[in-house]
Amino acid sequence: MKTNNKEPLFHVVRRDDMSRKKAWTIRGIALVAALIVCALITTALTGDNPLSVYATIVSGAFGSNRKTWVTFQNLSVLLIISLALTPAFRMKFWNCGGEGQVLIGGLASAATMILLDGKLPNVLVIIIMITSSILAGAIWGLIPALFKAIWNTNETLSTLMMNYIATQLVAFYTVVWENPKGSGKIGIINQNSCVGWLPEIGNKYFLSVLVAIVITVILYIYLYYGKHGYEVCVVGESERTARYVGIKVEKVIIRTMVLSGALCGVAGLLLVGGINHTITTTIAGGQGFTAIMVAWLAKFNPITMIFTSFLIIFLDRGAGEIATVFELNKSFSDIITGIILFFIIGCEFFISYKVVFNSKNAKEERK
Repeated sequence: MKTNNKEPLFHVVRRDDMSRKKAWTIRGIALVAALIVCALITTALTGDNPLSVYATIVSGAFGSNRKTWVTFQNLSVLLIISLALTPAFRMKFWNCGGEGQVLIGGLASAATMILLDGKLPNVLVIIIMITSSILAGAIWGLIPALFKAIWNTNETLSTLMMNYIATQLVAFYTVVWENPKGSGKIGIINQNSCVGWLPEIGNKYFLSVLVAIVITVILYIYLYYGKHGYEVCVVGESERTARYVGIKVEKVIIRTMVLSGALCGVAGLLLVGGINHTITTTIAGGQGFTAIMVAWLAKFNPITMIFTSFLIIFLDRGAGEIATVFELNKSFSDIITGIILFFIIGCEFFISYKVVFNSKNAKEERK
């Protein structure tokens, strides 16, 4: 019988560690290529000047003082959620429940504002609101962690299911607390008394920015210089090794997910108590899922996450401005955003792997 000695033309192998300079060069090339492709598509489909479209993207994010602050505020919320998911991801616990953990933290804030209005001083209401939001998010992270630690259930499925439960809880209480009755929404909570509204620092946007900066610094120190951060990394590398060196894996899983949920609860607190002053099923805006991509792009590094969060928010804000200025539907702006993200995410393949072509000499030697 004849044996098939044909070798593939090429194969893919993992790269050795690439220098930071070379990696960022590849990312820069990918971004330039994305802009060129977007320019060609824009010209072909709309006839608009692509440079004007790009200028509009910048204007959408930074066109005025208010737009700039809104951009930084949105960046801060997304960054906090991304940071919240990071400890779990470094442990290879795939927490897809950020959306639900944010919602349940926001629901706790809304409940505190509504139920304690006029019953306690505002300072006490805010303290209780902060505590309840963090605790609610922590519990929402604790439940799937317990199932994973005790029964080794699939954390991806369990955290996703918790999202649906949180959404339905918010939907239920929206009907209970709707104002006015029959409107199907809660409306602005305590609009006259402002009880439970988080204090403004300089302006109504800066508080979120400040909280994001503090969490970023603390989490960076926690992950890279703290004992708990070290244990998270060891468990993520190998549970068997972690057990061998005396680390209680179940305890690390539970502790880390409580931390992730608590930080998501902080994001919910800011959305309800500091930004929107109401609660809806869509208040998180899908950022619990977007944060997964942000954290992955940053390689789970809290500092790098600032830039990946900025990229996503910048494109999102600019996409909305494109739809308004050029009278295009939102789908076109989403196409532009999708192309840019495709190139940026795709270039990570060339950073982590390389394509090796089989040489002619090697083929002849195998004959």
